[in-house]
Amino acid sequence: MLRSLFSGITGLRAHQTMMDVVGNNIANVNSVGFKSSNVVFEDTLSQQLRSAGAPTASAGGMNPAQVGLGVKIAGINTNFGQGAAQLTGRSTDMMIQGDGFFVTQAQGQQLYTRAGAFSLDAQGNLTTPDGALVMGWEADPYGELHTNATPTPVTLPVGILNPPNATTSVTVGGNIPAGTGAGTVISSTINCYDAQGNVHPIQASFTPTTTGAPPTSVPDSWDLTLTDGTTQLATSTVLFNGLGVAPPAIPGQLSSPTSLAITIGGSSATVDLSGITQFAGSNTLAATDQNGSPMGSLQGYTISPDGVMEGVFSNGLKRPLAQIAMATFNNPPGMEKVGNSSYRATTNSGAA
Repeated sequence: MLRSLFSGITGLRAHQTMMDVVGNNIANVNSVGFKSSNVVFEDTLSQQLRSAGAPTASAGGMNPAQVGLGVKIAGINTNFGQGAAQLTGRSTDMMIQGDGFFVTQAQGQQLYTRAGAFSLDAQGNLTTPDGALVMGWEADPYGELHTNATPTPVTLPVGILNPPNATTSVTVGGNIPAGTGAGTVISSTINCYDAQGNVHPIQASFTPTTTGAPPTSVPDSWDLTLTDGTTQLATSTVLFNGLGVAPPAIPGQLSSPTSLAITIGGSSATVDLSGITQFAGSNTLAATDQNGSPMGSLQGYTISPDGVMEGVFSNGLKRPLAQIAMATFNNPPGMEKVGNSSYRATTNSGAA
């Protein structure tokens, strides 16, 4: 009688634990990043009343006679399967597609979470709702990320600047009309920058040559002048063959340059002329591109699918500011829940 009562009590206790787990799952149905659990049961050690007997020539075999002593909890497993995506409209909210955890730091210990409801605090730190710091790698002032380093708190500092870049390459292209009259100047201007971010309007001016006949294979020539405001930077003669393109160098004769070297505010730069043509028709000459920029201040940011936070600056440029760190484990169910939708590594989860 006592044995049967004891077995029934173990069943009540075990199923009470199961109801506790189910109740917790239901209570957290709206918790961001929550992972449900399920209970695994197993029977306890059985009392053996009779051992198994092998068959003999005169008697058959006997099965063991055992009385079970109840049930116990074998384990409570956490389900780390992919949850459903939810649109929040907040730029700092993130979700993980597939395996992995966000890395956070709270009260000096490193924790892991699947919940990506993050915010920026007054100092620009990326934090969880309970104030834990989100970890990652911050980029250097030139946008380089060093992900082999130890993760540190991700911060978007107030007043961060994008340093100026000196112009080292200028591209001039388009068409200068064939048959342009003598004395006509065709020009195009583009703003370039020195190492301190000062602007320099670089102008390329083309004038048809009226003296000094070119070789017979190059019937058309233009005088090119590159200026920085009123300062002359370089001059050259640009030649075109009968097909309207600059010919290659002819040994012993004139050649048409494909590029010119200039100095912009003390910085060396190259002007690419390879895209200029001379055909009949309209003038489309333009200084189309240059790779310099002035100083810029942070105006906003975006987060790419690989977790890179990219700053948008007032000078129109973008550069990486930081990358969110992620961790994986050999055995995620072996991690220990510590509340706030966070987990701690254990000896059975393996190292991050």
